Amino acid sequence: MSITIQAPKQLNKFTVELPASKSISNRLLILNALSYSPHPIKNLSDSDDTKAMLQVFNSNSNHFDIGAAGTTMRFLTAYLSKIVGEWTITGSTRMKQRPIAVLVDALNQLGGKIEYMEKEGYPPLRIFGSSLTGGELELPGDISSQYISALLMIGPAMENGLKLRLTGEITSRPYIHLTLKLMEMYGVKCHWKDNIITVPVANYKPVEAKVESDWSAASYWFEIIALSNPGAAVTLKGLDRYSWQGDSAVAELFKKLGVHSKFSAKGLTLTNTGESAGKFSHDFTKEPDLAQTFAVTCAFLNIPFNLTGLHTLKIKETDRIQALVNELGKFGFILNTNNKDNLVWKGDKKEADTDIEVATYKDHRMAMAFAPAALKHKSFKIADPTVVTKSYPAFWEDLKKIGFEITG
Repeated sequence: MSITIQAPKQLNKFTVELPASKSISNRLLILNALSYSPHPIKNLSDSDDTKAMLQVFNSNSNHFDIGAAGTTMRFLTAYLSKIVGEWTITGSTRMKQRPIAVLVDALNQLGGKIEYMEKEGYPPLRIFGSSLTGGELELPGDISSQYISALLMIGPAMENGLKLRLTGEITSRPYIHLTLKLMEMYGVKCHWKDNIITVPVANYKPVEAKVESDWSAASYWFEIIALSNPGAAVTLKGLDRYSWQGDSAVAELFKKLGVHSKFSAKGLTLTNTGESAGKFSHDFTKEPDLAQTFAVTCAFLNIPFNLTGLHTLKIKETDRIQALVNELGKFGFILNTNNKDNLVWKGDKKEADTDIEVATYKDHRMAMAFAPAALKHKSFKIADPTVVTKSYPAFWEDLKKIGFEITG
């Protein structure tokens, strides 16, 4: 299945209701459960990942299939390891290819008992839930922050708490900070100094929580304004001006690509200034989910770029580095990579393919990052468009509202 996407000739002023953050939603669902909260969470995300988490919490079974939901797999693996009982958790074919040994080994060191049901180091898992002893643990700082967040959230329930020592460079630091701030909202204050995070033995306190809108989803509207005509503007509703989300950095970064942003009572308004830098470089260690947005935006603005800090992109829904090389190549952009943690475009081009279909690799961010390119490339197809339900189910409908033609 694919769609053909064509952009309007000109964009004027419009307003968009952004989806709720799935990163915050899934953390709050775990914290709500750990605090035995009677309060329902307001404005929960309607993304696939959050639906998968809710399905588990509402289930009477001890066997869970969470599909392609990465945060759900990691957070629930940790959560179920402290819930007395025997549990199994599996997922999609791609989920069974995404490594989880770092988290499983850590939980087993802390007193858990988790076994691999098929391939060593990968889901599906059999979890024997019991009380965890906790204590000190050392982990590489450049692993997925979801592993670290999963451990931190159950840390207060461990017999000896948790003292986590992170070695080397710490990747996705804002996501760890987000987890700690949400834990503090539920009454547990941790101590983070240098590379050591100390989680005390404590009881979470129930609170009434509301999920803010998703800054990652906002990034595609920054891209749309950057690729549109000067004077185009969009007002995004629901974003927190002082957000704990790391991807809120998108506002500052897009200044270099000609997008001015300003908060008001109506929301965050983005306008195209018509002014952009001659080249773009950034280390995405702290905000890896923005890399696809910036790679596509820069390419279609003909701005050479050097994106670094991309090492976690290889274990996402797909190998996002190679996927960008492949799909931007169809439009004639010749990208280079060391195949580890960088992506470079020096301005080299070849003739674009005819009748382009962008492959999405079961990755929601591939679909959403490439869709705005229709503002610069007359018409092309996007394969498997339903992947956007992972984080932004209304994405295509929102594009239609502002004049994009989507058929198929």
